[in-house]
Amino acid sequence: MSLWTWFGLKEGTASTDWPLKDGDDGQSGVLGMPRYDPSKCKTQCEVCVEACVTHAISFVSAAHEVATPEVDWGRCIACQRCTQVCPTGAFAESADWALGVSARRDLKWGETAPEQHTAKLEEGKDRAFRRSLHIRHVDAGSCNGCESELQALNNPFYNLHRLGIFFTPSPRFADVLLVTGPVTKAMQGPLVETWQAMPAPRWVIATGTCAVSGGVSGGNYASGTGLDGVIPVDVYLPGCPPNPAALIHALLMIVGRAEQRMRGGRIER
Repeated sequence: MSLWTWFGLKEGTASTDWPLKDGDDGQSGVLGMPRYDPSKCKTQCEVCVEACVTHAISFVSAAHEVATPEVDWGRCIACQRCTQVCPTGAFAESADWALGVSARRDLKWGETAPEQHTAKLEEGKDRAFRRSLHIRHVDAGSCNGCESELQALNNPFYNLHRLGIFFTPSPRFADVLLVTGPVTKAMQGPLVETWQAMPAPRWVIATGTCAVSGGVSGGNYASGTGLDGVIPVDVYLPGCPPNPAALIHALLMIVGRAEQRMRGGRIER
């Protein structure tokens, strides 16, 4: 018997039971997106707006006719600066991480998406091979932060294969196109060609804040502002980067084994 075989038998399984059963999702003690309570906002206070580097927090009216700012979690990189400078606790730390949504509007505070936006995901729930999913990943200008979390999906703890989900090198065999990065000008053509090479039905996940809205570097001379307007998006998953548990939740949304938790910018509990 080899040393590694003996070691594996001695230690037992290292994989979590989550999400198939109640178990450790690996995110205990990890900060997620801040929580926002506009009722605690102080009139004419601008410290959170000034602190937000991606303009996730902003005033729609230049005259500040409204007392509270607008919040777009699709632009948030979870840097926690708003929670640090907010004098009233309107922005507070949280462990909220499962923020995959089927419509971009659901990441904006106070807005709700029409039901027809979820029709594509409903189609996924009726697939004959709903327990098997193959992913083609395309790096469209990422800083490699999202890639580091993607690599964790195949480690012994998360063990993505136990869920029937696999990465594939060819778009011809892929069900899901998982895109990271703000979509640089150089990668826009290859990205569209990859999407066109996938057989129908096909799904697209905008993975990370860069892919959702452009992130910190989006909109410059070399980069776009995410996937919108380039290829159709079925799931928007913000985060900088989104953690492995959030990635798994977004993938399971497509096959109907997980439900969307955020609507109108609010986490449903």
